[in-house]
Amino acid sequence: MSKKDKVFIFDTTMRDGEQSPGASMSVEEKIQISRVFDEMGIDIIEAGFPISSPGDFEAVSAISKSVKNSIPCGLARATKKDIDACHESLKYAKDFVFILLSQQVLFI
Repeated sequence: MSKKDKVFIFDTTMRDGEQSPGASMSVEEKIQISRVFDEMGIDIIEAGFPISSPGDFEAVSAISKSVKNSIPCGLARATKKDIDACHESLKYAKDFVFILLSQQVLFI
């Protein structure tokens, strides 16, 4: 099967799930979830928003070190500080993705 014929599964549980009131996960919980997702064959795991807190940075970094098959992903706004934090937190991954948000995207 070629890549163009493959459906990629992109999971946002660890970042988007924490947007719900009262929902939060510890670094260890995020690592445990990422291991299960990795074993399940989830293609891309959005692990967090590294600039948002030391805990999110730590979680994204730990996940980027631990996943074997999945590609870790982090969220960043289109600012140098955000991009640098995202890049730094994902530096241990063999491959990685980060998503940029800009003011233009937010108002579309």
